[in-house]
Amino acid sequence: MGQNVLITIEYDGTNFSGWQIQPKTRTVQGEIEHVLKYIAGEDVHIHGTSRTDAGVHALGQCATFEWNSNMPVKKLAEVMNRRFGAGGEGRSGAPGDIRIISAEVVGDEFHARYSCKGKTYRYIIDKTGDIFRRNISFQYPGADSLDIDAMRSAASFIIGTHDFKCFETAGGTPRESTVRTVSALVISEEKDSIIIEVTGDGFLYNMVRIIVGTLVEAGAGKRTAESVKDAIESKDRSKSGFTAPPQGLYLKEIYFER
Repeated sequence: MGQNVLITIEYDGTNFSGWQIQPKTRTVQGEIEHVLKYIAGEDVHIHGTSRTDAGVHALGQCATFEWNSNMPVKKLAEVMNRRFGAGGEGRSGAPGDIRIISAEVVGDEFHARYSCKGKTYRYIIDKTGDIFRRNISFQYPGADSLDIDAMRSAASFIIGTHDFKCFETAGGTPRESTVRTVSALVISEEKDSIIIEVTGDGFLYNMVRIIVGTLVEAGAGKRTAESVKDAIESKDRSKSGFTAPPQGLYLKEIYFER
């Protein structure tokens, strides 16, 4: 039996059809498994913590897999990153749109998905309109005039343990329960951006993007802060805000009980 390896990954999701492997389309999981197979000389199946959608980015995605190769795990990140460069052609020094931050051996019982205890997502709203930021942020018209205090007031109703059915869209994996705990929701403002960070024990399909859309509506004066409380209590998707686009979403950090 080989070693159980945990890798931490960052990626620019612009040119991927999401995380999960799919036939005849480029995905993050597919690219990583392709490179691992090249190095190991055999198929390597990885288990990711989160199945990010097309266009969504990651600063700290994680995955585990069984490693049977003679390649030392401590060298794995460096070798993989060389292969990701230049679209997998292996030109040394050329960055790709995936980077392995670290690789480490973990206990056999550790699993990137099932050992996860929480996640933080970051969402970036651009205030500049710079076309070169269109794939890495949400360019909301009128972002400069959003009322940050109103957004924070609306966010206060989201923090805590609730049934978040109103923040879920159809199409995801059916859940036994839509009750989740949001432990932190922080909104900060920078010169060029509004940053929203949400931490919780788990998230429903498109939950963070709908939360962002709802908060933007509050900041734009299109809904009251109290309407967020009403939406949560209603469990009705039509009572919450629009689904913000994927370009501004980043999986920032994953928390494990180690």
